[in-house]
Amino acid sequence: MRISRRDFGLGLLGATALAPLARAATSTDLALTAFLDAEFEQELRMDPEELTRMGRKDLQDRLTDRSDAAALRALEWRRKSVAAMKARFDPASLGEEARVSFDMWALELQRAETAFKWRGHNYVFDRNGPHTGLPNFIINAHRVDAPADMEAYVARVEQIGPALDVQLARAKAAAAAGVRAPRFAYDQSLEEVRRLMRGAPFDSGEDSALFADAKTKLRKLREAGKIDQPREGRLMAAVAAAMTGTMRPAYERLAAWLEADRANTTAEPKGVGALPDGAAFYNAQLQAITTTDLTADQIHDLGLAEVKRLRGEMEALKARIGFSGTLEEFFVFMRTDKRFYLANDDAGRATYLKAAEDYLAGMKARLPEQFGKLPKADLIVKRVESFREEPGGAAHYSPGAPDGSRPGVFYVHLADTAATPTYELEGTCYHEGWPGHHMQIMAAQAMTGLPQFRGQYFYGAYIEGWALYVELLAKEMGFYQDPYSDFGRLGREIWRAIRLVVDTGIHAKGWSEEQALAFYTANSPQPLGKIRSEIRRYFVMPGQATSYKVGMVKILALREQAKRALGPKYDQRSFHDMVLGSGALPLPVLEAQVARWTAGRA
Repeated sequence: MRISRRDFGLGLLGATALAPLARAATSTDLALTAFLDAEFEQELRMDPEELTRMGRKDLQDRLTDRSDAAALRALEWRRKSVAAMKARFDPASLGEEARVSFDMWALELQRAETAFKWRGHNYVFDRNGPHTGLPNFIINAHRVDAPADMEAYVARVEQIGPALDVQLARAKAAAAAGVRAPRFAYDQSLEEVRRLMRGAPFDSGEDSALFADAKTKLRKLREAGKIDQPREGRLMAAVAAAMTGTMRPAYERLAAWLEADRANTTAEPKGVGALPDGAAFYNAQLQAITTTDLTADQIHDLGLAEVKRLRGEMEALKARIGFSGTLEEFFVFMRTDKRFYLANDDAGRATYLKAAEDYLAGMKARLPEQFGKLPKADLIVKRVESFREEPGGAAHYSPGAPDGSRPGVFYVHLADTAATPTYELEGTCYHEGWPGHHMQIMAAQAMTGLPQFRGQYFYGAYIEGWALYVELLAKEMGFYQDPYSDFGRLGREIWRAIRLVVDTGIHAKGWSEEQALAFYTANSPQPLGKIRSEIRRYFVMPGQATSYKVGMVKILALREQAKRALGPKYDQRSFHDMVLGSGALPLPVLEAQVARWTAGRA
């Protein structure tokens, strides 16, 4: 999964004191919640796009200000907010959950300080850049139920060009300071720009993705009797004018700069350790993303140990399957045998999507075995939009709206089915959907009695750790009846262990792309196209890939501690509800929470 604006994570947390066991909220606790809700509302007013993602229509005619000045204003606001909270509330007087909220709000300032300090080191235009992110946001998040919503849609399309220019200025400043994405990221961004600018209203071809979305939303308004045909035509013309008048020139400026600056990149990609202050930046990334103080060397060694352990499990399963060759030969078999790949056409893609829906339906029916509280939000499976799709790209999840007005979406890349083997699909479904990202995030957004930010802030090590944990949980529940699908599960877990080795190898140890490729292919059955896509993801998103395995290892360790301490009193449904019940948490905060929960049941 790709986390949204909070992907940078939180800085080093240190020890979190254990508060008293759960008790009824006091007037002070309630006052803190009211204070934090008011503060979070101020934060949201600075982020209109986040309001839209939450299903709200406030400020829906605006895009979020991406300028350095806006980032500084947000940081200064947070400094004042935390100072006001500390002046008004004594943490020692707060109950358990209120103390967690207090600590998390204060620690968000550390995150913001760190993110602002390293703002210039983040690559602007890569696979998650604003050139694709802005159209994708309008297509998938901007809901149109009334004519006013479509007027706001037009206003936002008009602002895409200026927003892109702000980001281009950031990229130019970073390049001047010696911070450039690898050359392949330039090439990918250029291709994405070309795809976005292809078709109507830019030329006489088929409708571009954004234009087609506007037509669909306008047609639905007319069919619902909310606008007449002449108004539909006027609004459609306004969208076309915005796309050709302000949007296209900005994309042309971006393409011209990417083409010109590409010459300043090297053919061989390098990790961020090669950038000015790159080692310090990477260390900050690791602390932020894992919410731990693990060093690059420690993460690297953990990855090597996990790869070794998982290879042992793979050897045992290979023997049960009856394959007589080496594990490396079995990897080649899994990569190349046609039984594991669907036709690279619309029929094959439809089969893939239907299989995903079936896996999710089977899991959803059995969720009550492991969970006492189930979210009501819907989940759909979609192919990634053509303008941002890439062969072998990682599946990902986009959260639904807290009020249920927009379902969660499990996205899959199907540009090339040869890069999406069927033996990985089952585990992917559980990771992205039930009981993974969709269940966890929707459960967080449905929480009551806690400050609203607790359901909206994302911590990658917790979120990705949970999603990887439930892939194993599904095995414990009896899923993966097909042994090749079970091998795919092991392949997905070793993939996350490989990430620890390769990510730190690239950014802390100076590994080349070919070194990363050699280690990856020697230990994974994944198709080469997917492996290359993954490695390039690590180059442009330093540290992000370490969150999965670090989080999973911690959640499994906490579960085992609770089992040992409670013995026959241990109840897994209650354990899962507790882990999900407070929203995403930094790992040290989760550890303290599990300790309190265990102590209360011993």
